[in-house]
Amino acid sequence: MILIVDDKPENILSIRKTLELYNFEVDTALSGEEALKKILKHSYTVIILDVQMPSMDGFEVAEAISGYSKAKDIPIIFLSAVNKDKRFIVKGYDSGGIDYITKPVDPDILLMKVKTFSRLYQQSLELKQMHQSLKEETEVRKLAQEALIAHQQQVNEMLEQKVRERTEELRRINKSLEASNHDLQQFASVASHDLKEPLRKIQLFGAILKDRFLHEDPNAMSYMERIVGSSERMAKLINDLLNYSRLSVESIYEPTDFNVLINEILSDLELMISEKDARITVEKIPQIEAAAGQMRQVFQNIISNALKFSKPGVAPEIRIQAERVTDLNPTSATYENGRYCRIVISDNGIGFNEKYLSKIFTIFQRLHNADMYEGTGIGLAIAKKVIDKHGGIITAKSQEGVGTSFIIVLPIHRSHS
Repeated sequence: MILIVDDKPENILSIRKTLELYNFEVDTALSGEEALKKILKHSYTVIILDVQMPSMDGFEVAEAISGYSKAKDIPIIFLSAVNKDKRFIVKGYDSGGIDYITKPVDPDILLMKVKTFSRLYQQSLELKQMHQSLKEETEVRKLAQEALIAHQQQVNEMLEQKVRERTEELRRINKSLEASNHDLQQFASVASHDLKEPLRKIQLFGAILKDRFLHEDPNAMSYMERIVGSSERMAKLINDLLNYSRLSVESIYEPTDFNVLINEILSDLELMISEKDARITVEKIPQIEAAAGQMRQVFQNIISNALKFSKPGVAPEIRIQAERVTDLNPTSATYENGRYCRIVISDNGIGFNEKYLSKIFTIFQRLHNADMYEGTGIGLAIAKKVIDKHGGIITAKSQEGVGTSFIIVLPIHRSHS
């Protein structure tokens, strides 16, 4: 059942009609206090919660819900027609919300989100029930072991049957989770398209305005360039987020020539390399079993960063070295027939304080102001997730004003065990 909480009956009616058209069972509340009373009595799979309400606003209701053991995991979707500022959106997530939608609401998008969150919540409950079932089964096995001497054969047959049933159940659950993951990928693609379309229009019409009407007004030209620049950065952020979400999909690994891959990246970055007068040296890298497309993202992000974070007035010098090593360790000893390959990408750029090392691989974390160095704060998070998926490790050594070395260690061959 879906709970809609809004102090305006007309808002509730429109959302309720949309959900009931798709056979959702809907309950409503006209205040935060009424909603809390209903949550104590009934079970809900999703709560759609208006932010602006008298007496008790949506954030307070969400915080109160988080204190109920019965309801703390119910997905909450905030709706707001007024509080569209970033700090209110952040407050919504901090108070326990799983999504924040500004009004006017697109019924199709809301319906898709309700379907997805409702399904995920139900699957979460099923997993909890399965965990409890497994816990109970452990107790059964413990009791069975105590009676093993007298009933050895009988207990063995019972356990084998339970294992078969559990294996089949886990197979079904795994198949359901794969289908759910596919649905989430489709949702990410749809959401990405819906977000990028208005940005494309902003860029297009902004360019037309700038070229045709703003030449005689420097201030207006400056403002328009900022608008277009901001929309371009948002488009890049959406693309990076979509790339990050796609990393959860199973990949195809095959022998990959990293030298060819890096040469293609350098060709793509030719203009930036020329403008910076950069010198790049690439040593021979052994062939590695990898997902080539994902590895391309890793090296393109790191090489682009080396060019971007160069010292003013100093030509960037980038060196890519590789050697086979014995273990999955950044400082492992070299060995001609080692099972791993250590790749080091070093530069003479601005560097950073190593106390921030863990921060640079976290999504949306930046060490420098966006006005000084453009970027979304996702590139190195993508790199770490890719390397982790390949069973490798990535770290860095750096010194402010001297430069940075990124160290990647990858298995030469994938484990098929």
